[in-house]
Amino acid sequence: MNVLGIETSCDETAAALVEDGRRILSNVVASQVDVHAVYGGVVPELASREHASNINHVVDLCLAQAWKGGSTWDRVDGIAVTRGPGLVGALLVGMAYAKALAFALEIPMVGVNHLEGHIRSVPLEHPEAELPALALVVSGGHTSLFHLEDGNSCRELSRTRDDAAGEALDKLSKALGLGYPGGPVIDRLAPLGNPKAVRFSLPRTKGAELDFSFSGIKTAALRHCRLEGIQPVEPGFAKSPERIPKAMLDLVASYQKCVVDQLLDRIEKAWKRRDARSIQISGGVSANSELRRRAADHFRDRAPVYFPSLLLSTDNAAMIAATGHRRLAAGERDSWDLTAEPNLPL
Repeated sequence: MNVLGIETSCDETAAALVEDGRRILSNVVASQVDVHAVYGGVVPELASREHASNINHVVDLCLAQAWKGGSTWDRVDGIAVTRGPGLVGALLVGMAYAKALAFALEIPMVGVNHLEGHIRSVPLEHPEAELPALALVVSGGHTSLFHLEDGNSCRELSRTRDDAAGEALDKLSKALGLGYPGGPVIDRLAPLGNPKAVRFSLPRTKGAELDFSFSGIKTAALRHCRLEGIQPVEPGFAKSPERIPKAMLDLVASYQKCVVDQLLDRIEKAWKRRDARSIQISGGVSANSELRRRAADHFRDRAPVYFPSLLLSTDNAAMIAATGHRRLAAGERDSWDLTAEPNLPL
């Protein structure tokens, strides 16, 4: 079964073809980073307009790459589309397009939860990852920890109470003038600073110690900037690290260390409470090099830690197609009145 996946939950227009839920035939992602960079973050209205402009081309390119320009549409057996969570306007573009295709081609369509897509991006590339498992989804919009009991069920153990981890990285980068998206910039600059130079404390989430919270560290970092006189750098300085003050590099390194400290602390606490044979980390922040290195080291003698490849860490449609395949292969399909749910729970 060849499933066409469509993903438009935020600021990346993506389409992918996946065969039998395992083999990725093509995976195309059109980024909107340049559109939103000038604003320091995603502008929902602009994101929706970009999706509407790009989706035809992205899907056409996806099919062309999968079958080298040969007969294509008659080889698509079903469509999986992200229905939430995400930006409602962006989601609606993808859903409207998916419905139109499914209706015209007379093939089934299913809506997919974006978070489940991230979770399944790990076994898509690592079928050897054992269950039960602890699964951390960490990105610019989400930071949640799940216990995967088997291939069909999971339980949410915790989530962020305020900012997501990726959001916290983006906000510091914006405040320092380092650019957007902030996560990759901070990841690139952090090794140039001293991660012990600025002391940040881990938050205590009263009543739910597995929950995450990143607003406090952001406030502490901004206060540190005021006290130490750290001013935002000029645009473009992030591409020339030698021009960035040592105090700022130390702050960036210490800040990233604290974010990773908290993620590992919550996984560690959950590890002691739940049966797990593997740890699976996905989402945009899972591309962070320090998180990958330290997570593997932290659990080295206890459990394997799995990450998706960098291409499948950020938002993509291959994970959506692979997730939808399970339902489509079982003969399921969603009705035409299916709609976007920006706060869709998993």
